[in-house]
Amino acid sequence: MRQAFAHDARLDMEPDADLRAVGAAVTVALCGHWEHEPPCPLAPHHCSSWRDADGLVHTHVLFAAQPADEAQVRQRIEDALAAGQLPTPDGGITRWRLRAAEAGAVADDEREHAARLAAG
Repeated sequence: MRQAFAHDARLDMEPDADLRAVGAAVTVALCGHWEHEPPCPLAPHHCSSWRDADGLVHTHVLFAAQPADEAQVRQRIEDALAAGQLPTPDGGITRWRLRAAEAGAVADDEREHAARLAAG
């Protein structure tokens, strides 16, 4: 049975960089492409990114996986973030620099979302 997990990261990105590229990179790492038919083959997930007042980008990945797959999912997420770039559909490249990444916590206010991910 799948369980919910979270993974958090901090990134440097240019002020005008599209934050959605980070989530797309995670989706490519977990699903093969950012556009795919559901369900996610390895780990249903949701990625959110935001900038703090100092411009540092925070990324939170909520995912559901079999406990035996947790380490593999986390490694794929970290590899995608460490790659530091994603080609865009228009031929450009969105870049970032990974500062840190670690296991995160599933927040109380995302438990319902986590349960939906775990259900498939």
